[in-house]
Amino acid sequence: MRLFGVPMSRQATIPVARPPVRREETRAGWYRPAAVCVDVIAAGLPVAAAFVEVQEPHPMRLAATAALLWPLIGVVSKRYTPLAWGDGGGLRAVIRDWLVLVGALATLRVVCGLDSVPANAFTALIPALVLTGVCQKTIHRHLLAARRNARALRHVVVVGEAPTVDAVVEQLAQRTDHEYVVVGACPVGDGEVRSGVPEYVRLSGEQPEAPDADASAVLAAADEVAADLVFVVPGRLMSGDRMRRLSWTLHDRGRSLMVLPGITDVARRRVRLTSAAGLTLLHIAPPLQRGMHTMTKSAVDRAGALTLIVLLSPLLSLLALAVRLGSPGPILYRQTRVGRHGKHFAMWKFRTMVVDADRLKSGLEAQNENDGHMFKMRRDPRVTGVGRILRRYSLDELPQLFNILFGHMSLVGPRPPLPEEVVKYNGVEMRRLSIKPGLTGLWQVSGRSDLSWRETVALDLRYVDNWSLAGDMNVMARTLRAVLDGQGAY
Repeated sequence: MRLFGVPMSRQATIPVARPPVRREETRAGWYRPAAVCVDVIAAGLPVAAAFVEVQEPHPMRLAATAALLWPLIGVVSKRYTPLAWGDGGGLRAVIRDWLVLVGALATLRVVCGLDSVPANAFTALIPALVLTGVCQKTIHRHLLAARRNARALRHVVVVGEAPTVDAVVEQLAQRTDHEYVVVGACPVGDGEVRSGVPEYVRLSGEQPEAPDADASAVLAAADEVAADLVFVVPGRLMSGDRMRRLSWTLHDRGRSLMVLPGITDVARRRVRLTSAAGLTLLHIAPPLQRGMHTMTKSAVDRAGALTLIVLLSPLLSLLALAVRLGSPGPILYRQTRVGRHGKHFAMWKFRTMVVDADRLKSGLEAQNENDGHMFKMRRDPRVTGVGRILRRYSLDELPQLFNILFGHMSLVGPRPPLPEEVVKYNGVEMRRLSIKPGLTGLWQVSGRSDLSWRETVALDLRYVDNWSLAGDMNVMARTLRAVLDGQGAY
């Protein structure tokens, strides 16, 4: 069974419990006042100093206006919310708000009939952009650390049919970068909840005659575990009308309700709510896999590869010499890989194994440490001494910059698989081939070979469906840290 994108095992018991959360730490805490103070200071002081320097009349008034506008814009754009802090630090929102601030101040000067001010005075607004961005990122990291330590969490009761309850619990239990922890379930119908989450009340499989029967039972369960939210999963037994009646009573009692539509790993920027004839519609934009976006990505890839080849040419020469002196055989290793839409191409790497490594592989299949279609072995006897160093720091992958330059690969994307691996792919795994493979990607910056096959596929599909140029920049920045750390490379 596959629900919410998660294959469910009939016998699996899903770990759901985190250490008990302290209630006083489930809200914004010190984040909001700290962020507001940083914004006021970052906008007010530099503007005051700049206008004093250019001898602008009433510099303190102008500085006070900037200091008030900046946090006010943040309030309007909901920049001071846990949702903004938890979603990557909200750097895009900061840039957008900063442009609004610059435009608002320029408009105010025109409306007030003030003379134009030197451009360097407006550069005083740059500290507001930088300091607010740093503050947002700091809060984001602090919030993630708190969630990993079972703080700043929200207790949730899940209402739905037993298999969907299990699927939701497992999906949430896989990661710790969100604020929700399931503390109870209200299964609908006769199915058995196998996830280990406490079952407080069971709702009938049929629509109850009493309008508030469902809500009374759910409220009792939520009160017993002091839940902050109720998650409702639609299904055959939890119809739209039944869910509507449940929401009425929950909202009348001051309880929040979230509806889980069942889609997974879809970036929030692709989702838009709309309505028609009383129906609530969830519009999901298609991935950016064609048109101008693809052309821009290709141009960035080739320009970036050419730049890196030029800058790293001395290092490439030294590595080639080390491979040549380290063991007999060619410097480069050529291997057929599968690219976008199943097209085969020759991928280049610095040779890290003995010359007859491919022939020896069949005798090592029993020692494969990967649970999927790839072959991975921590202490592979075919790897040379120089090869171990190259692999640890991913230096053996650098010749693939030429593959990028020739259009076979991208700087960021799923790793290119072998043809014998692709023939074992199912329909879900084949989607990895819908874009160009990459030199680096979410797989490489999230654990590399230490990840299971299922985790690898999940990360690749998340990238395929949600890629953006800003996301590529983020992955490349994280790649440097992953390479220096060397974890999961063998």
